[in-house]
Amino acid sequence: MKLQVRGVQEGQPIPEKFAFGVFSEQDHMSFGPNRNPEMVWEEAPEGTKSFVVMMFDPDVPSVADDVNQEGKTVAADLPRVDFFHWLLIDIPASLSRIPEGEDSDGVSPKGKAWGPGPIGVRGINNYTQFLAGNPDMAGTYAGYDGPCPPWNDEIIHHYHFEVHALDVASLGLEGEFDGNAVREAMAGHVLASARVTGTYTLNPALRS
Repeated sequence: MKLQVRGVQEGQPIPEKFAFGVFSEQDHMSFGPNRNPEMVWEEAPEGTKSFVVMMFDPDVPSVADDVNQEGKTVAADLPRVDFFHWLLIDIPASLSRIPEGEDSDGVSPKGKAWGPGPIGVRGINNYTQFLAGNPDMAGTYAGYDGPCPPWNDEIIHHYHFEVHALDVASLGLEGEFDGNAVREAMAGHVLASARVTGTYTLNPALRS
């Protein structure tokens, strides 16, 4: 299988138009355009009955105590965990493209709706947990919400855009399912996968 994420080159910085947060000299971070990039895939194997699209960041701090705190940094050697930014399941096998901006076009305070969306079924991304303590933003976040790594992190974050071809038409997931639930449901049903990885940082010391 082959995957193109239009505007995102393998191993290169992700454009700000796809980001939830963009660099700000005054406040470290401000809201970005938060558009989902166009994804196009081809050469799905025979027997494909549906697709799963996901995007996740494996570089998120496992402990958030120092995240975005003045006078502190998030140490490079801190253990990291996966943070899911985009989950779409049960995408019909007849589809091979998600247009730019189709699943997200702007930051939606308190989140976008979960369940059936413009393309496939939306799962819950981890902004749900990350913003839970913010009274202006707390809510259930579904669909695409782009990069917004800690502005004081010592490492550049990587973002894996993936498409998976499955041998089932539906994963049978309903309600507020998350990335771990998708991975568990996909196990044993993946016929082929493809990935494109981009990078992103809000730390001015790491920005080129």
